[in-house]
Amino acid sequence: MNPSGLPRLSVALISASALAYEILLMKLFSIIQWHHFAYMVISLALLGYGASGTFLSLARERLLVRFGYVYVTNIALFGITALGSFLLAQQFPFNPLELFWDFRQSLRLFALYLLLALPFFFAANAIGLAFIRHKTAISALYGADLLGAGAGSLGLLALLYFLFPESALKLISAAALFGAAVGWREVGLRRGTGPVLLLVGALIAAGLPHKAVALKMSEYKALSQALNLPGARVVDERSSPYGRLTVVASPDVPFRYAPGLSIVSNVEPPEQLGLFTNGDGMSAITRYVPERLGYLDDQASALPYRLGDMKQVLVIGAGGGSEVLQALRHHAETIDAVELNPQIAELVGLRFGAFSGQIYRRENVSLHIGEARGFLASTKTEYDLIQMAMVDSFGAASSGVQSLNESYLYTTEALQRYIEHLKPGGYLCISRWLKLPPRDALKLFVTALEALKAHGADRPEAQLAMIRGLQTTTLIVKNGPFGAGEIVRLRQFCDARAFDTVYYPGMNASEANRYNLLPQPLFFEGARALLSNPSGFYERYKFDVTPATDNRPYFYHFFKWETLPELIALRGSGGLHLVEWGYPVLIASLFQALIASTVLILLPLARLRTVRKEPAAVRKSAVVLYFFALGLGFLFVEIYFLQRFLLFLNHPLTTAAVVLSGFLIFAGLGSSFSSYLGAKRGHAAAARFAIAAVVVFGAGYLLTLDSLFGAFASQPQGVKIALSLLLIAPIAFAMGIPFPMGLGALADHSETLIPWAWGINGCASVISAILATILAIHIGFAAVLSAAMLLYLLASAAFPGPKTFD
Repeated sequence: MNPSGLPRLSVALISASALAYEILLMKLFSIIQWHHFAYMVISLALLGYGASGTFLSLARERLLVRFGYVYVTNIALFGITALGSFLLAQQFPFNPLELFWDFRQSLRLFALYLLLALPFFFAANAIGLAFIRHKTAISALYGADLLGAGAGSLGLLALLYFLFPESALKLISAAALFGAAVGWREVGLRRGTGPVLLLVGALIAAGLPHKAVALKMSEYKALSQALNLPGARVVDERSSPYGRLTVVASPDVPFRYAPGLSIVSNVEPPEQLGLFTNGDGMSAITRYVPERLGYLDDQASALPYRLGDMKQVLVIGAGGGSEVLQALRHHAETIDAVELNPQIAELVGLRFGAFSGQIYRRENVSLHIGEARGFLASTKTEYDLIQMAMVDSFGAASSGVQSLNESYLYTTEALQRYIEHLKPGGYLCISRWLKLPPRDALKLFVTALEALKAHGADRPEAQLAMIRGLQTTTLIVKNGPFGAGEIVRLRQFCDARAFDTVYYPGMNASEANRYNLLPQPLFFEGARALLSNPSGFYERYKFDVTPATDNRPYFYHFFKWETLPELIALRGSGGLHLVEWGYPVLIASLFQALIASTVLILLPLARLRTVRKEPAAVRKSAVVLYFFALGLGFLFVEIYFLQRFLLFLNHPLTTAAVVLSGFLIFAGLGSSFSSYLGAKRGHAAAARFAIAAVVVFGAGYLLTLDSLFGAFASQPQGVKIALSLLLIAPIAFAMGIPFPMGLGALADHSETLIPWAWGINGCASVISAILATILAIHIGFAAVLSAAMLLYLLASAAFPGPKTFD
């Protein structure tokens, strides 16, 4: 039987609203800024939980005297600040591109952290106060907290299919105010105008006009710059969890989107519409005018069509349809086009179908909605050509969920899978935007080299070719050695279009760097060095070009710390564009999180010792170790699952929904069960039993997940989702037990430390989200899960029992 006045429903509502707000902020900041800043801001905003723990520790008695009113007020304040903090944050004159040389930008960024921390501070106050007030029902409340969070993550994802993100923001604010009204009734406050006012506030928040919450996108984003063109206008805009799509027409200054077009081409593309995802990542919808498609012959990506007869073609990341048009232009008999975002397919095929020539509805074109590797796992078809579009089919830049743009499209294992689906003599063609000094091109080259070795190639260097133009590089991987005739046709293609050859079997240095001149043949020299002594090149090169793998899927990570001083010294001559911004900002956010944690937890702890006169029955060091280790370990496990299951479910959005909701819901069930387990075994024994289960399951996943995924890769999506939940259930259930058991022990022996433990766990979660990503970049996701198991073992050894048992 639940204790009287137990606010289960309102705790679930505020938890659901807080987690939905967290995910939505990631989405919003990926639109108005870029994905790595969204990730950093959200992580530090969660320091509000740590600040709440400290606040409750110091003001506990005064707040409990008027628990009901304070509880409801904090829920209402979350609803108000969730909307208000973001709207105020948009007014900050913050420019992330100046972060490294303008100190004021760092101060503005930190001010953003504090502002965005406010909603989480109020949400944590409400939940923490409920824990303190109902200390004998912690397991039930913690279960409601986690179940609500799981429902919030799923609910937001569902909501984003129907609403723009700014409209979802209004509803989250309204839901929190509604939750405050529910809390008013649950805690037994006197009936009056309070609930009515809260419900009226919820209706006002939900009904705010669109202009009041309109997003202000960075002026440096591609969409902002396109809309500055004379006559440019938005002709269509729609949103889903996949991203915000904006279609722009620019009749006065026409778009000319033709990546890799030869500098000597005299053919202009026909009319185009710009297609932007989250304000960036432009592609184009091209008007279908057959007699004006000759420019497609002069793109570097047309090279495979000059090397052989491409009858069966697979296009990965079909987008606006440029590569499909190119395949049609070169008379491919069958074309499979894979595109993750169904709204892009709808725009090209329906909304602008007459404009695009209905290319996705042609008899020889089959459009498949899904992720590339998932599609390949479900088919046995072999192709003459697999063409990867210039814009990735999906990434953290378009969803705001995957930090630092992890990509499983350009790993060694991915390229090996592509090669396996080539016919003998077939080609894989990948084009990338050119960067100087060379980074993407060299990393892709050596990743393909390793993929060929893994595929069993005796002479992988004989199966590679690369060319470059003014703006792009194009890599060709053949399923078999290049023949003399192919080399002749490759050179003829490049000479006729002023493309530079970077590498082909038997190439001489004199053939490099002839048209698009560089001070020295950097691309050719880099490719030769990677063939002869890759480890030496990795060590001495100024950028990280080691191959990306499924365990470390950071293809876009090139940053080396030893290069930073040199790049900053070049800032006066434009050298700072060479900095890969995501990683340094991630490190900076870790330091700021550590500083903020110290200010919000450790320093107030000293004050807490002077305020609390009674002797603590539990060692504070044990409380620190236990709850800090749990905070780190829980998110380490979650992040590992998010990454590994992405390969299995083949859909970033589905993966996020299944993994996050699965962990929260099953951990919530574990927390609810923990009261029974704690009563039967005792708090310490129950926690240690659950931690042992976490370690055993974690070790099992490290050994078996790859085999399980391989065995079920071709199953329908529903079967794979069900299997994923079955795999998540046992470890998540066990992970829901140690936290309430630790709080239960404190309730028995050192009740005053409960809010402090809550704050420590919250701050550890903030740090863990950043730290896990840093570890994954350097040592891989398997090491992140191994670290999580060690953290859980540390928590087991540090369980905060009475001092006499320490």
